[in-house]
Amino acid sequence: MPAEGVHRPAWLEVDLSAVRHNAGALAAIAGPARLCAVVKADAYGHSTVPVARAAMEGGASELAVALVDEGVELRDGGIGAPVLVLSEPACDAMDDALALGLVPTLYTRDGLEAARRAARGLGAGDSRPPLPVEVKVDTGMHRVGASPDDAVELVAELAAAPELDYQGLWTHFAVADEVSSDFTGEQVSRFEAVRARLKAAGLPEPRRVHAANSAGAIAWPSSRYDLVRCGIALYGYPPGPEVVPVLAEELARVGAAPLRPVLSWKAKVTLVKEYPAGERLSYGRLAPLSERCLVATVPLGYADGVSRGYFAGGGAVLVGGRRCPLAGQVTMDQLLVACPLTSGGRAGDEAVLIGSQGGEQITAEEWASRLGTVSYEIVTRIGLRVPRRFLDGTPPAEVAP
Repeated sequence: MPAEGVHRPAWLEVDLSAVRHNAGALAAIAGPARLCAVVKADAYGHSTVPVARAAMEGGASELAVALVDEGVELRDGGIGAPVLVLSEPACDAMDDALALGLVPTLYTRDGLEAARRAARGLGAGDSRPPLPVEVKVDTGMHRVGASPDDAVELVAELAAAPELDYQGLWTHFAVADEVSSDFTGEQVSRFEAVRARLKAAGLPEPRRVHAANSAGAIAWPSSRYDLVRCGIALYGYPPGPEVVPVLAEELARVGAAPLRPVLSWKAKVTLVKEYPAGERLSYGRLAPLSERCLVATVPLGYADGVSRGYFAGGGAVLVGGRRCPLAGQVTMDQLLVACPLTSGGRAGDEAVLIGSQGGEQITAEEWASRLGTVSYEIVTRIGLRVPRRFLDGTPPAEVAP
């Protein structure tokens, strides 16, 4: 954490009890499939190790990351739970992945060969049992994954490798959040066709199969298989607007309360000045104040993840329990907020960028709507120089393997 995070009056509040609740609700929805908590990208900006612990305590059976380095962070944090690496590790990272007990995803022959070499170097298949790996199939996302034809050949080679254990076969959905689209059903059909081809070729069955992300777990029951991989929903946000009513139905079905946003983003006002109507503030002097008001300076800017577009998009901040619009262009380290004269705003007042204050609320979805993006991007872009505070008191005890 940069030194600035020690003294700066700005912070994220991460509610670990909300993580536990969300994990429990998602595990109930998916059951009997198990829940894999996706904690890549610093747990979507919420802080990897505390969130991983809370998710496991709430009902997740394992974790998933995008990078070997993220798995290293979990192990360094004392977490011995199963960890799936969702992308094929680079050849020079495979040794560390297997040595730490991470489960790499494979989808190329080079990746398979790197995994075999690393496993042999660790004595797998000889002095110790084979090490688990999984194969990812591209059924239409077209990002990474083996094509259906290549998957059959890859699994055949994997099945013949005594150093490796063919633990899983999986795929990833492109539009599961679009409940009205038929494409997710098509992806499930393509995945099933690959499974049938593998069986017809006489190849062994993997110990598990999985396909569902958050949207799949909620809205596509046929995709739940043995495991669901939940990311954004774990943090309290629906994967998309079409999923919202389905999520409500599924929560009611299992008797669970609504998902709770885990993150709040707050700061202390550092300065308040009064300006007349028509005054123009900040870089570019882009717009006049509509009325005489108090202008509060909040110590967060685009270097922290507050997009410059938030001003143009009509963004607001909560101060004194009121929605107060931005008063000028967002700068690197600070932003300006127009507060009514009657608010009596003062330095030291709490400002809320994401979260609740009084009877008002600003959500990551609102930010996303104003910026033309998704809530995933809003929460993951919050910079590491904003310190994280955990509302659940002392971080939970170490998760056992």
